[in-house]
Amino acid sequence: MSGQPFFSADRGGVRLVLRVTPSARRSGIFGPVDVGEGRTALAVKVAAQPVEGAANEALIDLLAKEFGVARSAVSLVSGAASRLKVVRIADCPLPKIAAWAARWLG
Repeated sequence: MSGQPFFSADRGGVRLVLRVTPSARRSGIFGPVDVGEGRTALAVKVAAQPVEGAANEALIDLLAKEFGVARSAVSLVSGAASRLKVVRIADCPLPKIAAWAARWLG
């Protein structure tokens, strides 16, 4: 997959670009997807409904567990009401994310 990567360094942490699908059968991270205009996002599905922030809360829980960080280290930067979101994970160095993402990046 070409285009911009779905992660980047951000002041001691990382930013992830995500395409989130709520109301899924199961929650999980499913790899990079093309979102147009040369951009790539990480496809994430959450079982929670997109009602009163439940899907965003489920997303934060999923990412905190996946990266082994406190829930408070994960913050929604943009896209609260959109499927395309940007999140920041504090105290998570870029090499750790790059090693984790290697399963999809070859």
